[in-house]
Amino acid sequence: MLDGKVAIVTGAARGLGREEALELARQGARVVVNDLGVSGDGTGRDTSAADAVVEEIKAFGGEAVAHFGDVADWNDAQAMIQTAIDSYGDLNILVNNAGFCRDKMIFNMTEEDFDSVLRVHVKGSFCSLKFASIYWREKAKAEGGPVYGRIIGTSSEAFLYCSVGQPNYAAGKAGITALTLSTGFAVQKYGVTANVICPRARTRMTDTGGLLSEMFAKPEEGFDTFDPANIAPFVAYLASPKAEHVSGQVFTCCGENITVVGRPDVTTPENQFHNQGQWTVEKLDDALGPYFASRKFGDGYALPGA
Repeated sequence: MLDGKVAIVTGAARGLGREEALELARQGARVVVNDLGVSGDGTGRDTSAADAVVEEIKAFGGEAVAHFGDVADWNDAQAMIQTAIDSYGDLNILVNNAGFCRDKMIFNMTEEDFDSVLRVHVKGSFCSLKFASIYWREKAKAEGGPVYGRIIGTSSEAFLYCSVGQPNYAAGKAGITALTLSTGFAVQKYGVTANVICPRARTRMTDTGGLLSEMFAKPEEGFDTFDPANIAPFVAYLASPKAEHVSGQVFTCCGENITVVGRPDVTTPENQFHNQGQWTVEKLDDALGPYFASRKFGDGYALPGA
């Protein structure tokens, strides 16, 4: 489906990013494999993992090149976009997947824990999107018509469920969602689509050695629900010509299931309360008090399976 297309996948050396890069290449795309090679908490650096993915792609006849830049670094992100253009003459697909976790309760989280996670997820997505959008906008103007552009942002159900112990990660993933959809509205007139996926899969982020590892463990037999390879075909679909009318959407994807979350819709609120004239505290209590009296904090936001 993707013959002749050029893709960038950030954080593509392991886990979801690796599977996505491999699948895009199998579908015919030429792929820039971006990864710093950091550990699950964002420390360290190892370029061999990205090189290994490039070699995997070349082994089955695909084309790929590694890029070791930091997506949250202004110059590195610009260089990454240019790498695709210099290597293959174009850029058609951007999959923002790079990220890591530093999970702690809010009481124990340090400034560095917060800043580093927001940096890679939100600023990393922003930098990549900015320079990709500039390229598509200028190309559309030069050619006098729409270009082929696909944006896939990787968010998480952590932002939907406001996961306890992940205030930085949940905030970062909420930021990715808003940033990706906002960018999509800005570039849609140039022919670019933008969607967000919230994948549930077994990666280094779930390999914590505790309950999370048990939840995502590989089964001894039967379908492996949390195999990250399950997510890759959906990313390839969103990147393909077949999904030209799919844009501005949020999806959760896990195993055999794809769920269209859509996006916040202010036209269909949960409930609405009206008062003739200015509200008073007493009138607010009369209206809202009974409505919330029977509800507990967090209703509707329980973690999956909880």
